Amino acid sequence: MTMPATLSLLLDGLIDYAGLFPPAKLEMEPMVTSYRRAMLDPRGWMVGRVIVPVSRLEEFEAAAKTLLPDEEESEPWCISALTRPCADDGLVEDLERIAAFNDAHALPSQGRAVIDVIELVGGTAMEVDAALDQIPDELFPFIEMPLTEDARGVLAVLAGAEAAAKIRTGGIRPELYPDSLDVAAFIHSAAAAGVPFKATAGMHHPLPNDNPDIPARQHGFIGVFLAAALAHGSDVDVDLLQQIIELDDPEAFVFEENSVRVAGIDMDRDQIEEARLSFAISYGSCSVDEPWEDLESIGWLDAVEATS
Repeated sequence: MTMPATLSLLLDGLIDYAGLFPPAKLEMEPMVTSYRRAMLDPRGWMVGRVIVPVSRLEEFEAAAKTLLPDEEESEPWCISALTRPCADDGLVEDLERIAAFNDAHALPSQGRAVIDVIELVGGTAMEVDAALDQIPDELFPFIEMPLTEDARGVLAVLAGAEAAAKIRTGGIRPELYPDSLDVAAFIHSAAAAGVPFKATAGMHHPLPNDNPDIPARQHGFIGVFLAAALAHGSDVDVDLLQQIIELDDPEAFVFEENSVRVAGIDMDRDQIEEARLSFAISYGSCSVDEPWEDLESIGWLDAVEATS
């Protein structure tokens, strides 16, 4: 890919593949086939983990058994597992199932795969704190939290733990799409608290766009993650973050090798890299083709022949 380093750093491993979920809602076998295809594609460096509910791990193992790496030196598939919520007594059972999965798939003969991340719906600060006490050190949890409620208590709990937040940026109904101000306010609060985050749903495209099928105004992943990079490395106000999130003109973003300029602000490549590594982690998408195709149509990504 011939693109400025600032853009490649912003996009590297950004997309967690959620093909099992709407609107794609693939069956398990085509989902794992699509994930493998994406990982082998020349653009696959933008793809991170595959998202699988713990309740469907057996189904995943059956569908992926001939596709998982089977050599000692091979990199395992990395999985983010969806568990039951923080306050659910069944969380312990899910954690035991994850441990068994990881033990089995440490062996090349079983196909190499590892669950190193979990995602679970939060609750009160006390419920989140209690859940974190049960989660083993080898699993990194993302706790889903609402954007429209006062989340300072939960952020305070996460700030004192090896854990992160998860926000929902869309879905299959209009009410699941938060206002740009809510997204900006969350990013500002999370940056101030030093809490990493991931997003999920509704961001198939790099720039904001209208989806008439829902209908909803969808956020773009470029603006959301550049706003996060700015909040992580600078003392900025919520209004500026909202402005960046709402930008829908590709010419408003000037990516160069060592810096990017947006909304009259310059960020260097180190700031973007640090934000992606330790703050703005990823977003879940049921499609990788749509982000690739949009980036190509804008001219930010070279058109390539996909690998079969």
